[in-house]
Amino acid sequence: MRRQLISQQSSESTPTQAIDLTPMLDVVFILLIFFIVTASFVKLPGPEVERSEALTAQARKPAMLVAIDQHDVIWMDKSPLADNRIKIELARLLAETPRGSLVIQVDKRASVGRLALVSDLAGQLGISDISVSTLHD
Repeated sequence: MRRQLISQQSSESTPTQAIDLTPMLDVVFILLIFFIVTASFVKLPGPEVERSEALTAQARKPAMLVAIDQHDVIWMDKSPLADNRIKIELARLLAETPRGSLVIQVDKRASVGRLALVSDLAGQLGISDISVSTLHD
């Protein structure tokens, strides 16, 4: 009888073991924050354009994107621009990325005059690294 009483008392006084998940959750949240901060977000200038083909091309990582669609509308940051706003928006993009290059995505049905307008305004602002996005196999 005494043995039963002692074994009952010892089993009641031993607390049950539980796994503390707080440190693991902290690590998961830190990893989540790390991946969100380090992810590179791609800015799209606007509509999908049908680019012309080129014989020679070089892959580049653009810093500033401008698109000219088939209706000769100029797009930056997914919004169409009036002609009087192009230089202002290019200056804003240049202020965000001072050493960035400008890549112009031109639809093959767009007029060359619109491409000349954007590249001329970029040149006036001091952007010297201007490229035209093309298709290359």
